[in-house]
Amino acid sequence: MSDQISAARPTLEAVAERAGVSRATVSRVVNGGTGVREVLVEKVRRAVEELGYVPNQAARALVTRRTGAVAVIVAEPETKVFTNPFFAEQLLGISRELTGHDLQLVLLLVEGTADYDRVGRYLAGGHVDGALLFSLHAEDQLPAITRRIGIPTVFGGRPGWPGAEGDRSVLYVDSDNRGGAREAVRHLLSLGRGRIATITGPMDQTASLDRLDGYHDLLMDADPQLIVEGDFTDTGGARAMAELLERASDLDAVFVASDLMASGALRVLRERGLRVPEDVAIVGFDDMAKVAELTDPPLTTVRQEIEEMGRLMVRLLLRDLEHRAKGEGTGRPLSSLITPTRLIRRATA
Repeated sequence: MSDQISAARPTLEAVAERAGVSRATVSRVVNGGTGVREVLVEKVRRAVEELGYVPNQAARALVTRRTGAVAVIVAEPETKVFTNPFFAEQLLGISRELTGHDLQLVLLLVEGTADYDRVGRYLAGGHVDGALLFSLHAEDQLPAITRRIGIPTVFGGRPGWPGAEGDRSVLYVDSDNRGGAREAVRHLLSLGRGRIATITGPMDQTASLDRLDGYHDLLMDADPQLIVEGDFTDTGGARAMAELLERASDLDAVFVASDLMASGALRVLRERGLRVPEDVAIVGFDDMAKVAELTDPPLTTVRQEIEEMGRLMVRLLLRDLEHRAKGEGTGRPLSSLITPTRLIRRATA
C-alpha cells in the first residue's frame, strides 16, 4: 500500500508513450480539444485509463481558461433555501448535471444588500466559468452585476427587468406557469365551482405574475376580493387563506400558486371545519412529492419538472460556453427553454 501511495503520479509524457502519440495530441484530447482523429482519441483514452492519469486542474485551467466550477446564486435568505423543498429539487438537478460533466458547484446566497458586493467580487475574480441564477425578484441587482462582469449566465425563471423580454442574449429556463395556471382553473370550473379564489406568489416575481395571468385568462372578471398575495411559504399560505375566508366566506375553490402555500391553506380550512373538496376544492402548483403526497387530503396540483429544469439550466450554460469558446457568437443564437406542465389529480379537487 505504501508503495502505491508514494508512486509517482502519471504524466502527460507517460500517457503519450503508452498511446504511441505526441504529448501535444494527449494534451488536446485531455483538454477537450478538436482536430484529433478518432482512432488516436481512443488510444489516448485507453492509455489514460490504464495508467490512472488525472489531469492537473491548475495546469488545465491555464490551457483551457476554464476553472471547472459554476456558481449557483439563489436570491433568497439561507433560512428559505434550506427549508423549501423547491430549492432542494432544483439544486439536486443542477448538482447531478454538473457532476456528470465533472464540474464543481459553488453555492452563493443573497440575503441582504451587502451580499451583492461579495457576490460581485467573487464572480469578477475568475473563480467560476459561469453562473446560474434563480428566484430573482424585481429590482434585483444580480442581472446587472453578471452583465457588467460579462460572465456567461443562465436564469431560472423568465427575467422580468425592462428590455429582457426581447433580448435573445438573455438565456433562461422556465416552466409554462401561465398555461399550468389555466389548466388548474379550467379543472376547477369543470367541477362546477363558481367562486374560485387564488393565492398568488410574491408579486415581484415573474412566476407569480404568470400564474395570476393564467387565472385571469379564464376568470377575466374575477372579484378582486378573491385574490390574495402569498409568499410561497406554508405560513404565508395559511395567512392568505384566513384572509380569503374573511373576505369571501362563500368561496368554493382556490387555486394556490405553490404546494407549500396550499398545505398552509388546507390547515386553515380544516381548522375552520370546512371539508376539502366537498366545501372548498384546492389545486396547488409544483407537485413536490414531499408536500403534495403528504397533505391531508393528498393535493391535486400542477406538476412542473423542477429537477429537470435544474439540469436544463446547466446544459444551456455549457452550450453557451462552447459557443463562446468556438467563437460562434455571430452564428445561430441559443434559445431559452420553457418546460411543459400538467395537472396531477389527487383528492383535493
